[in-house]
Amino acid sequence: MNHFKRLNNIIGWIVFAITFIVYTLTVERTASFWDCGEFIACAYKLQVPHPPGAPFFLLIGRLFSMLAMGDVTKVAFFVNMLTVLASAFTVLFLFWTISMLARKTVGKLAHNLDKAETILVLGASTVGALAYAFTDSFWFSAGEAEVYGMSSFFTAIVVWAAFKWELIEDEAAANRWLLFIAYLTGLSIGVHLLNLVTLPALALIYYFKKSKNVTWGGGILSAFVGVVILGIINVGIIPGLPSMAGSMEIMFVNSFGLPFGSGMIFFVILLVSALFFGIRYTANKQKVMANLALLSLAFVLIGYSSYILALVRSNANPPINENNPSNLLNYISYLKREQYGTDRSLLYGPNFTARPTDMKQGDAIYKRGKDKYEVYDHKFEYVWDSADRMLFPRISSQQGSHAELYREMLGLAEGEKPTMKHNLSFFFQHQLGTMYWRYFMWNFAGRESDNEGAGWTKPWESSKDLPSSLANNKGRSNYFWLPFILGLIGLVFQLMRRERDFIVTFLLFLMTGAALVVFLNSPPVEPRERDYIYVGSFYFFCIWLGLGVMAIADGISKFIKNNTVKAGVATALGLMIPAILITDNWASHDRSHRYHSVDFAKNLLSSCAKNAILFTGGDNDTFPLWYVQEVEGFRTDVRVCNLSLLGTDWYIDQMKRKTYESESLPISLGMEHYISGVNDQIPFYESGNEQIKSGISLKEYLDLIRTNNPAIQVPLQSGENINILPSENLFFSVNVEDVKKMGIVPKDKQDYITPVLSWKIGKRDLLKPDLIMQTTGDLIANLL
Repeated sequence: MNHFKRLNNIIGWIVFAITFIVYTLTVERTASFWDCGEFIACAYKLQVPHPPGAPFFLLIGRLFSMLAMGDVTKVAFFVNMLTVLASAFTVLFLFWTISMLARKTVGKLAHNLDKAETILVLGASTVGALAYAFTDSFWFSAGEAEVYGMSSFFTAIVVWAAFKWELIEDEAAANRWLLFIAYLTGLSIGVHLLNLVTLPALALIYYFKKSKNVTWGGGILSAFVGVVILGIINVGIIPGLPSMAGSMEIMFVNSFGLPFGSGMIFFVILLVSALFFGIRYTANKQKVMANLALLSLAFVLIGYSSYILALVRSNANPPINENNPSNLLNYISYLKREQYGTDRSLLYGPNFTARPTDMKQGDAIYKRGKDKYEVYDHKFEYVWDSADRMLFPRISSQQGSHAELYREMLGLAEGEKPTMKHNLSFFFQHQLGTMYWRYFMWNFAGRESDNEGAGWTKPWESSKDLPSSLANNKGRSNYFWLPFILGLIGLVFQLMRRERDFIVTFLLFLMTGAALVVFLNSPPVEPRERDYIYVGSFYFFCIWLGLGVMAIADGISKFIKNNTVKAGVATALGLMIPAILITDNWASHDRSHRYHSVDFAKNLLSSCAKNAILFTGGDNDTFPLWYVQEVEGFRTDVRVCNLSLLGTDWYIDQMKRKTYESESLPISLGMEHYISGVNDQIPFYESGNEQIKSGISLKEYLDLIRTNNPAIQVPLQSGENINILPSENLFFSVNVEDVKKMGIVPKDKQDYITPVLSWKIGKRDLLKPDLIMQTTGDLIANLL
C-alpha cells in the first residue's frame, strides 16, 4: 500500500470517527415523532409497519435493539444508533468518493501523487465530507430511527462502488464489482427506494468506460437505458413479480382446482429455474453481457428477498400488522402501496377543477374464499373530459382543501379555469422553489428558524433587526452563503477540468433533486417539511463543495508559489465551512435531552381510565403510543384506535381482537359490511320523511346496514345499490335509572340525565371510519 492510499484510509476513518462521535453526542435518547416510534416498535418485535415497509432496516434494527440487554427504556436509543452508524458510514464513503474524483482531476495515479497533491486531494475530501455531515437536513435524519440515514448509506456506497469499478482494468474483477452493486441495490429496496434514482448516472459511468467513441447521443442513450433499468426494478420487479405470482396463483386455484399457494410455489420454482438455466447457458456459450445481466438480476432478487420478512411476520399476526400481508393478495397490495390510493398524474391528467364525466370498471378485486379466490368488487377508473386535462399536470390534487389552496396561491377566482401558465407557475414557484430550492438553501445558506414554512437566510440579515421570536430561535442559522458559493466554485472547477465526471455528478444531483420534484408532484400543502427526501441531492452538491478547495488552491497560486503551502492554506480555508456548519447547527440538532414524544404518549395514556378506547388521528398522535405500549409495555390495557386506518378492513379486523390487556373494540358489523370497497363512503341523501329527517335511531340504522335493507339504499347507473345516510341526526335511547345505578354520574348531576342521547353528524357523507365509530356507540346504547 503506497503513502497516499494509507493516508486516504487513515484520514477517511478519522472523518468517520469525528462524525460518529458528534452524532452519538447529539442523537435522541428515545423515540422521536413521526415514523420513528412505529419503526422502533416494529424493529423490536419484528412487526409489519406501513407499506411498503423497510424489512432490511427492521432486521438490522432488531439486532441493535438487543444491545439494550433487556432494558426496554434503552431500546429506542440503540435503534437510533443504527441510523447514527449508517450516517457516519455515509460520510466515510463520501470522503472516499471525493478522493477518487479529486485524484482524477489532478490526473495522476495514486502512487504518483506528490506531497502537495496528496494534501490537496485529502483536504478537499475532508472538507466536502464534513460539510455534508453537519448540513441541516442530513444531521437531523442521523439522530433518529428513520430509514433515510441507512438509505443515504446505500446511495453513498453504491456510487463509491461505481467509481471504484471505473478504475479497475481487469474485466473479471470489475464484473464482480457490478454484481456487488446489484446486490446492494437489491438490499436498498428493503430500506427505501431513493437509491434507485442513481441508476441512470451509473449507466452513464458504464458507457464512459466501455465506449471508445463517446458522443452526446450515446451518453443520452445510456442514461435512458439506466432509466429503463430503474423502471424494470421499480415496476417490473418490486410489485411486478408478486403480481405475476398472484395471477398464476388465481389461475392454479380457480381454473385448475389446486390448493391455495400452489400457483405461488410454481411461480417461484419457474423463476429460479429460468434464472439458473439462463445463467448456466450464457456461461457455457461465453455470452458475457447476457450472463452478467442475469447474474445482476439474481443478485438484485437476493437482496430484495428481505421482503419475505413482511409475509412471514404477518402470518404470526403481531399487534402492528399494517395491511396484513399474510397472503399473496394482501402482500401484493402492501408492495404496491394501494392503501394510499392512486398515483398522481405525471405526464397527462386532469387539473384540480376537473370533474369525472364517467367511471369505468377496472380490474377485479379478489378475496380468499373457502376453496378458491372470489371476486367481490372491481377497481374503478375515472373518465375525464379532455378540456380539463393537460400535459405535465402539476395542479391536479383534488383532496380536501387543495382546490382552495391552488386558487389562493395562483390568484384564481372561484370558477376560473387554470391554464398551462398557472400550471407551470405552480411548478416553478412552489414545487421547485418552496419544496426544493428552499430546502437546498437551508443547508448551504442558512435557515430562518425551525418554524414550519421558514425560509432561508440572506448574508446581510442581522439578528438585531429581527423580532425576538426569530432572533432567539435555536433553529436559526446563517452561513453567509459560504457553503453555497464554495459548492458553485467546485461545480465550475469540475466542469472545466473533468467534463465527464461533471456530467455524471450533475446527473446524480439532478436525479436526486429536481427529478424527484417532478416525480413526487407535491400538492399545495404537506403535513410536515419534506427536506429529508432531497438529502441525496445535497450529498452530491457536497462533492462540488469539496472540489471547491482545489479551485481555491488554483486561485491563490498567483500569491503562493509553494505548492505544499498552497494546498495547506486552501484546506484550512475550506475547513471553515464545516466549522461554521457544526457551530451554527449544534444547538438545533442536539437532541440528547429531548423526551417530549414519549412523555406526551405516557401522559395521554395515563389520562385514560382502565380498558379505555383512545381514538387518535395521524402519525404523531399514534406512533408514540405504539412505541410506549409495544416496547416499554406501558398501559397496554388501553386500546389505541387510529382513525386514519379505521377505514381499512384489515385494521378493523385487528381492532376486533384482544391485544395484550386491552379488550377488542366493540364493532358489531361483520367483515362483509366493511371489506375494502364496501361502505367506504356512504353518501348523504336527506330523507323526505320528516320523522326520519329529524333523526334516526343508531341501533335501527345499523340493523338496516347489516341486512342491506333497500329502505336506506339508492341505485347507481351500473345497477348496483349502495347504502345512504338519510338524516344528519342520530340518537339512541337511555335508561335513566340504569345510568344512575352505574354510579358514573355524580348525584348532584343526575337530574340532567336525559332519556335520549342525540348528536348531529352534519349534511355530509359518512366515511367508513365514521361508520365503525358509530358501531361502538351502538354498544354504549345497549349498555345504557
